[in-house]
Amino acid sequence: MFVVLDVLVVLEAPVAMIGLFWITKESVYVGAEPEGYGRGVRLTPEGLQAVGTGQEGFWSWADVREVTVHDVQVRSSTRWLVNNVMDTVLDMATGGGEAPPAFELHVRTDEEKAELTVYTAAVGGYVQSEYELSVALLNRFVDGTADVARLLEWGSVEGDGVTPWRAAREALLTSWASA
Repeated sequence: MFVVLDVLVVLEAPVAMIGLFWITKESVYVGAEPEGYGRGVRLTPEGLQAVGTGQEGFWSWADVREVTVHDVQVRSSTRWLVNNVMDTVLDMATGGGEAPPAFELHVRTDEEKAELTVYTAAVGGYVQSEYELSVALLNRFVDGTADVARLLEWGSVEGDGVTPWRAAREALLTSWASA
């Protein structure tokens, strides 16, 4: 008896995951980039765009009063590593195939509150420190003291579709949130 495991994952476009952000050469998403029937949120220098099946809308940064993140799976770095290895082994053994976990991004303006679904990009959840830095950066986008264009520039110039090591991800998030 033998078992064949199909574990090859091919991404059509190079992508880097930094905190809650999925960064390609052309786009920045919160969570994973939606494909097929997936849902997500694209960030642009002008605002947030809901994308995917069953959700749509665009909110300019000037109109957004608050963005909050709900139900994100967050873990300490040690626990994340152990669970990430275990999740990968289990997916390989069982064939994976189920939809990734989702979380919500709530966008509030003076006129409305939208509750958007975003799929998790990080297997096993996000590291606590990166989650906190990502939320701080989202808040900076809302208050106009940070610009999504910096993430887009990094993605097109330096990203190369490679997710940096944790220390480099945290340094990038810190620089984007503090400049």
